Amino acid sequence: MKASHVVWDWNGTLLNDNHAVLAAVNEVCTGFGRPELSWGEWQAAYARPMRLSYEQILQRALDEEEWARVDKLYHERYDALLHTCELAAGTLDVLREWTGSGRTQSLLSMWFHARLTPTIEQYGLTSYFTRVDGLPGEVGGGSKADSLIRHLEAQQLDPANVVLIGDVVDDGDAARAAGTQCILVSTGAMTRESLEATGAPVTASIAEALRLVR
Repeated sequence: MKASHVVWDWNGTLLNDNHAVLAAVNEVCTGFGRPELSWGEWQAAYARPMRLSYEQILQRALDEEEWARVDKLYHERYDALLHTCELAAGTLDVLREWTGSGRTQSLLSMWFHARLTPTIEQYGLTSYFTRVDGLPGEVGGGSKADSLIRHLEAQQLDPANVVLIGDVVDDGDAARAAGTQCILVSTGAMTRESLEATGAPVTASIAEALRLVR
């Protein structure tokens, strides 16, 4: 496929944080008196909006107060483990290669913007991106489609010239809604089988994903 701009996802795509995610999910399970999950069990339950995932694993409908508690339990544990997370293999080389080709790239995450931007800076990646956008507010769980549309409009990008690279079905759904191309990597929260069901190309790494783009 041809593209002049890449929109990168963060968690599970450029950041290898699966162990922190699972620990945070199990913090929620423990807090609600449910058994802990394996990574495969979490992958099987993963859905958007995220609230559906937790209602499935907790086997109950969640009211607003309970959903806020889920969010708090998850992010407190995740934040405590963030320092143990590493960039996905080849991240710096991939970002440098794309920039060196004279094309542009940006980052769009459904993680909180106030936490995302200093983290990107800490990893020394800010200068590679024309824009970094995270989730506004203090409670997560929405769809990525609207965020992607706003992200593209803010940069005056033609969706036809953009490819979104992410790790979950929601990335594929967002790309379709915004009119961009999409490549999914099987490095994050969803199984390769689930990703392939979207019809988007699926690769085992971000380096492999970028090789599909001309």
